[in-house]
Amino acid sequence: MIQLVKPQLKYKDSFYEAIAEFEKEEKGYSDFFNGFENKFDEFILKLENAEKGIGLEEGYVPYTYMFLVDDDKYIGTVSIRHKLNDILKKEGGHIGYDVRPSERRKGYGTMILKLSLLIAKQIGLDRVMITCDDNNVASWKIMEKNGAVLDEKYDYKGRFKRRYWIDII
Repeated sequence: MIQLVKPQLKYKDSFYEAIAEFEKEEKGYSDFFNGFENKFDEFILKLENAEKGIGLEEGYVPYTYMFLVDDDKYIGTVSIRHKLNDILKKEGGHIGYDVRPSERRKGYGTMILKLSLLIAKQIGLDRVMITCDDNNVASWKIMEKNGAVLDEKYDYKGRFKRRYWIDII
């Protein structure tokens, strides 16, 4: 069954396999996970605290971090930020998601964003902002399939970006 869940120990091995896939892309994904190798329970505690606004690194806002899973298999991750700061208004927005490389082009990106909007609504958000690089066609198509409306294209640190808004019904 495909669903969004809070990180749990039973997804640990599958999550570690995905981290290895992300590292091959050199996306810096493992930077977020750095220091928690072989300490998955501490990683989960960090995420539980972040949702409550406890122990946040400078520049971070409270966020809900969830896994998209299919039974016991980790498919992807979403971070739903509870509010925007100046940085997130330019890059990141309320929702950031990623699907592990081996599971891309299977509709999971559209699904993770759709399910994330339900969680955002539960958090109390009625409207969310999402950004992506202008050349990331797959990402902006996923957003548009989920009702996102392009607000602006802009240059941010030498990269062209797109800012979208989605009204949550």
